[in-house]
Amino acid sequence: MLVSYKWLSEMLDLSNVTAEELADKMSRTGIEVEEVNQPSAGLKKIVVGDVKECVPHPDSDHLSICQVDVGEDELYQIVCGAPNIQAGKKVIVAMPNSRIAGNVKIKKGKMRGEVSLGMICSLDELGYSENVVPKAYSDGIFFMPEDAVPGSDVYPYLGMEDEIIELSITPNRADALSMRGAAHEVGAIYNQKPTFETLELKEDASEKAADYLSVSVTDEKDTPNYRMRIVKDVTVKESPAWLQNRLMNAGIRPINNLVDVTNYVLILFGQPLHAFDYNQLGSKEILVRRGQAGEKLVTLDEEERDITAENVVITNGQKPLALAGIMGGKESEITDGTTTVAIEAASFDGIITRKSAKQFGLRSESSSRFEKGINLDTVEEALAFAAQMMADLGEGTVVSGEVVGTETKAPETSVTIALAKINRSLGTDLTVSAVSDILKALDFEFTESGEVFTVSIPGRRWDISIEADMIEEVARIYGYDNLPSTLPSGEALPGALTSDQAITRAIRESVEGSGLSEAISYALTTEDKATAFVLEDAPVVALQSPMSSDRGVLRQSLISGLLEDVAYNIARKNNDVALYEIGKVFSQVADEILPKEVNHLGFAISGLWQQQTWQNGKELVDFYVLKGILENIFKRLGLTDVIRFEATTELTDLHPGRSAKLVAGEQTIGFIGQVHPVIAKAYDVNETYVAEINLEALLALDGVGIKYQEVGKFPAMTRDMALLVNSEVSNQQLVDVIKANAGKFLADIKLFDIFQGEKLGADKKSMAYSLTFLNNEATLVDEEVTSAMDKIQAALVSELGVEVR
Repeated sequence: MLVSYKWLSEMLDLSNVTAEELADKMSRTGIEVEEVNQPSAGLKKIVVGDVKECVPHPDSDHLSICQVDVGEDELYQIVCGAPNIQAGKKVIVAMPNSRIAGNVKIKKGKMRGEVSLGMICSLDELGYSENVVPKAYSDGIFFMPEDAVPGSDVYPYLGMEDEIIELSITPNRADALSMRGAAHEVGAIYNQKPTFETLELKEDASEKAADYLSVSVTDEKDTPNYRMRIVKDVTVKESPAWLQNRLMNAGIRPINNLVDVTNYVLILFGQPLHAFDYNQLGSKEILVRRGQAGEKLVTLDEEERDITAENVVITNGQKPLALAGIMGGKESEITDGTTTVAIEAASFDGIITRKSAKQFGLRSESSSRFEKGINLDTVEEALAFAAQMMADLGEGTVVSGEVVGTETKAPETSVTIALAKINRSLGTDLTVSAVSDILKALDFEFTESGEVFTVSIPGRRWDISIEADMIEEVARIYGYDNLPSTLPSGEALPGALTSDQAITRAIRESVEGSGLSEAISYALTTEDKATAFVLEDAPVVALQSPMSSDRGVLRQSLISGLLEDVAYNIARKNNDVALYEIGKVFSQVADEILPKEVNHLGFAISGLWQQQTWQNGKELVDFYVLKGILENIFKRLGLTDVIRFEATTELTDLHPGRSAKLVAGEQTIGFIGQVHPVIAKAYDVNETYVAEINLEALLALDGVGIKYQEVGKFPAMTRDMALLVNSEVSNQQLVDVIKANAGKFLADIKLFDIFQGEKLGADKKSMAYSLTFLNNEATLVDEEVTSAMDKIQAALVSELGVEVR
């Protein structure tokens, strides 16, 4: 909302308050001010010029040579390229050595051989955005008022000496989206009551508006207010300079005197209006209803719109004339030939207006106000004001009466609050008198009895309805700066991470130390993706009103989101991807309203794990790279002996020969494997390996945590053994048997060689292990280690049919 300081000063006494001081005060009382701008800032030596003569340039088909009176003894010759330049007009002149917008300096020069002393300027060159330049001057220079004095500064004629305060209005304070609303706010801050301009409504009693139109509304919920007035015998012309200046300073393009009135009332009252050319309505009936399938409307921007049943439209009883609260139709717009105007003032359902504006991409000043709400008590007043103003500027007549389709006044709202409640909430010691003064400054009617206030809320403040709202109003006007501040009382305890937080941090450090980057994926996805890569089937959690079909269900696994991240990178030629994510997955539990949320840890790696260098060859990611990353985590958490990898073919989304479950005791806590080629093709990714762990299950395991112990004082002993086994026997099976029979001194097991070949047989393989034994209390003797090795070998032979080589 752009607020004119000069216009505001007409409603309040701001003689002792600068615009900057006012902006600071407003920011500290609840309405943020973005900035304060003066349109003339940075401009220099910009004056009024009177074009006395204008002839074509002899060497150009588009330039003109002008002789311009700039208030000096001699005329200035200026070469101008504007198509609308002509003699007898007052124009904007940038003198030699002047500065225009963008800090551009204008110098004396020559154009096609002719001397040019300065420049005749358009409004764009003074810093006005092209979307606020009056329509009549959008392709040329701007003509100043006839009474402008040559040689005088242009700024007062254009309202550029004004200061514009840009307010950042939150949705709950839509009452400030008008000059009157802003004046009430400033009046409360400085304990003044604003005065507003009024127009005496002069009606032609010989005719009635009801003779021109009948108005009906099919659904009062869609359109709580709808009323119209008729202004006849008007002349469409350019608006006076003061009106154009106010609109441009408010960021609105002037069009003509009739349309400009609707925008002026929009800014003044916050009440959107629409003006129809009465003679182009096509009937004497106005019907406000929902749209119908197949209906079309060409709006003022000359775009054809397909109307649906979700839209509210203004019709002539048969076909749409306007999109309610958003934009009028081209067929009934105000043109130079308009002589009779039908003015609409209404309020429309905010939700329908917002959805329709989004549907058509037509969010406007009007729709934004209907979305947030308007003052229902000034709909009639704003319409009467607009009708009389159109009659005055268009030299027409207001037809007697108005036609009302629906009428809804603001509800009578009162809030009762005790002084003790206010002081308790704010930590203050305000008296009854102090609170009374604040309520008077807000211009709220109230009664007080026994230190309890009953406040009648005016219709312009529809954001106030409960005690908390009143407490906020008192705090704002009293001054947030004046509220007492105290330090927290009680004992302060040093902060620390919980055990789970510390372990999760250790996991992050381990994973990132392995070279992976953290990803954050969407929790919402499709049902097919949500149920992929899960260990157990569970009902999905679906949204009632999803943003789209692609984001309608909460995920049950992190892998689908990570695969989308991998695909996003690969599509942009980043083929080497290593990502992890810690996030929640969701499932619906029977007889529970809220879904179950569980933290998971997910991984996805693809491409090269190691680039080729002079020292090393390139290394592609594979199952064992990701397995090693997981083993690093388990080792850091002291879970190496707790969690084991078991080959599986149960997970159909993974490659059946390159996947495994992560098992702790009898509990499966995760999985690891290569994404099935069919799935990889669907995601358009290369060979990719993934893993996912139930993080909460991991943290709940016995013995989890970082453990430290003293380095052993006694030497360790190492023994190697080679085993010939059937090819279906896994490493995990061999390790389990070794651990079960090695005794208490076994410290470590390492698989250092695997060999398969024709010499061994097609169904055989050789696996070589290195076993480390250590006694932390005494030096091991050879007999102890030999005895342990004998037990291990005997168990391997008897349980797995191993041949010790």
